[in-house]
Amino acid sequence: MNPRVRILGIDPGLRITGFGVLDKAGTRLSYVTSGCIKTHAGGDLALRLKTILDGLEEVIASAKPDQVALEKVFVNKNPQSTLALGQARGTAICAAVMRGLPVSEYTALQVKQAVAGNGHAAKEQVQEMVRRLLGLGGDPSPDAADALACAICHAHGGQGLGKLATAGYRMKRGRLV
Repeated sequence: MNPRVRILGIDPGLRITGFGVLDKAGTRLSYVTSGCIKTHAGGDLALRLKTILDGLEEVIASAKPDQVALEKVFVNKNPQSTLALGQARGTAICAAVMRGLPVSEYTALQVKQAVAGNGHAAKEQVQEMVRRLLGLGGDPSPDAADALACAICHAHGGQGLGKLATAGYRMKRGRLV
């Protein structure tokens, strides 16, 4: 019998940080919980980061994950947004490492590829596939779905459904070339 591994997926964001917890036993994935940590938009940055840290510490204490998976920061046109996302991501990493948990990181392309078989899948497609893969009664919120998708990607060894689709291709800046 395969031992159970509990994985916490995190979709970091300064306004909304999604989290999702699932259990992996062999090839079987089981939903545990998911949700969002919301901060007050426009509030003091330090207090917003503390809200994320406190929220994730609470999730970690109650769910007791064995591993953590989170999405890597992508660089976009707005450097301020990228910096803010990086700070939220760093806070999420700190929450995990302060509890001695191993952290794995995946690009949005890897996560979408693992869950939907398409690295450029729309948010709605990711939500639908997360619902199907975990046998949920309804679609989770977009941020929780992204966090669960990250956990699913990790559970599949970071390869998932898209392992064969990208064989023989090179990655450049998160894109297939």
